Amino acid sequence: MTVVLRAARPLDAGATGEILWRYLRETGWMPNLYSGAQTIAFCGKMIDRGWVTVAEADGRIVGFLARDGQEICALYLNRAVWGKGIARLLLDDAKSQARALRLRSFEANARANRFYRRAGFVEVARCDGRDNAENLPDITYVWPKEAAR
Repeated sequence: MTVVLRAARPLDAGATGEILWRYLRETGWMPNLYSGAQTIAFCGKMIDRGWVTVAEADGRIVGFLARDGQEICALYLNRAVWGKGIARLLLDDAKSQARALRLRSFEANARANRFYRRAGFVEVARCDGRDNAENLPDITYVWPKEAAR
């Protein structure tokens, strides 16, 4: 499978929104807060701001990363491509464009937390969920390790 990374275009909001919405629906511990249309609109806003890089395989969007400066706001993949190195490609691309990165991941998302630690991110804080819409405990990570100081 050949994967191409590119800047998202406005018409990519549907595909990125679908990836995010499916993840939210298929993850048992995530609260059901947003409709499919709201999720697509959210992705459209991130795309309009120039934050989104998409991963395409065989002409289809299979994942995306949204980054606002040093803050990674979203990294989601179609489940069919989990474990194929696409998240790493997106993250390495973000690393190549920033001196430091920061992100928050839900404590319950053990798979993502392992991925970020393996990718060199260091935990710097935990929150009980009062600072996010989902009210779920989260972990703040930074990269590189020196950024934690």
